[in-house]
Amino acid sequence: MADAFTFDLVSPERRLAQMDATEVQIPGADGDMTAMAHHSPTITTLRPGILAVTHSGGVAEYVVSGGFAEITATGVSVLAEKAFPRGEAKREHMDKLVADASAAVEAAKTSGGNVDEAELTLHHMSEMARIHVD
Repeated sequence: MADAFTFDLVSPERRLAQMDATEVQIPGADGDMTAMAHHSPTITTLRPGILAVTHSGGVAEYVVSGGFAEITATGVSVLAEKAFPRGEAKREHMDKLVADASAAVEAAKTSGGNVDEAELTLHHMSEMARIHVD
């Protein structure tokens, strides 16, 4: 069995997970990545997607809308803008995330913000909502 390390996932609303893990698949803004024990120290931003944690009891999946992940040799800490267990992903939750991303695109257009970044986030959110709702 692979070496275990500490995994923590928190959002502004609550701590969603704190466990020993052997692998964490992270939807990074610059591409998906997998963190394991003894990983080089890294900090990455998250894109909307599914964060999957392999642990002794199986695999736990979480919907994340963005945020940051800090990876060290002994653990992964994720600070998510919004997050919830994938099993709680209902159509209304996903529709709200897509609507918020769409509003962010419009706000960027009117305020001179980064429209390309907002549109990319909307794209990722729309894809996640289309594919990952049970």
